[in-house]
Amino acid sequence: MREALALLRAEGRLVPRQGVGVFVADRPPIHRRGHDRFQRRHREEGRAAYLADLAAQGREAGVEVLFVGPLPAPEEVATLLDVEVAEPVLVRRRRYLADGQPVELAVSYLPLAIAAGTAMAEIDTGPGGIYARLEELGHRLDHLDEEVSARMPLPEERRSLNLEPGIPVIRVLRTARAADGLAVEVCDTVMAANRFVLTYRLPAD
Repeated sequence: MREALALLRAEGRLVPRQGVGVFVADRPPIHRRGHDRFQRRHREEGRAAYLADLAAQGREAGVEVLFVGPLPAPEEVATLLDVEVAEPVLVRRRRYLADGQPVELAVSYLPLAIAAGTAMAEIDTGPGGIYARLEELGHRLDHLDEEVSARMPLPEERRSLNLEPGIPVIRVLRTARAADGLAVEVCDTVMAANRFVLTYRLPAD
């Protein structure tokens, strides 16, 4: 029985509540729709990608902005943004919630030459998020490259996402590129693996 309960908890089907007991999870996983969430129509309607995902599923979205400011670019990010290692870039750290439950951590890195002094450097970036602001500045998005991997969470990630022992995280490293090929943002996202389903539609030709 203990092993069965542990398995169900690891799959996210049971939710422990301290001092009360263990309950059946009442929140279905979020379907992260990779083929739709970055469509320009969502930005034009004033919704960033995460808000578009949850709105389509009738879920309540929440975003906590944890930090906004310049920091040295990590080596991996510097390579993707084509800047020098440790060169200052604008960093935006957020925690995302679904129906009040933390589900995702994300850190965006933007070149200061593009983002400094704009709404992207503010807590509230305005309708449509930073991609809408980038396009307003003339950096029309052409495509986004994503690398998806999985690992066990770091201690701080486990605390921030309220993860049970044994629950892995999904890491998505995304680079947004404008029509001229310029990398305008790198976003490093960590998601609770038991709270998401990643869906994609891929062309067959």
